Amino acid sequence: QVQLVESGGGLVQAGGSLRLSCAASGRSFSTYDMGWFRQAPGKEREFVAAITWSAGSTYYANSVKGRFTTSRDNAKNTVYLQMNSLKPDDTAVYYCAARPRGLSIKTLKYDYWGQGTQVTVSS
Repeated sequence: QVQLVESGGGLVQAGGSLRLSCAASGRSFSTYDMGWFRQAPGKEREFVAAITWSAGSTYYANSVKGRFTTSRDNAKNTVYLQMNSLKPDDTAVYYCAARPRGLSIKTLKYDYWGQGTQVTVSS
């Protein structure tokens, strides 16, 4: 069982940066691959980034590649999403999610979800 809590969201101007954190509880956190997703009003939840349990591999959606970076600190049970050069289109609720081994861009593949944190980018 893994419980996830996101933080770090807020209001930022276009071109600015934010760093989201996802704190996990549970003894097996270091064995889970982690994903970041986002959901804008009226839209489906979409994949943003993912990182393997060892942080050996990462994967990004084309829309954020080169601007967002995900990392993790297993000693702190925390995953991060550094977001740079933010655009108004990045406005959404951001969620972190966990699943046993295997990166995936599909929401249905993830077993555990946080409650989400709002990111608003003004133009």
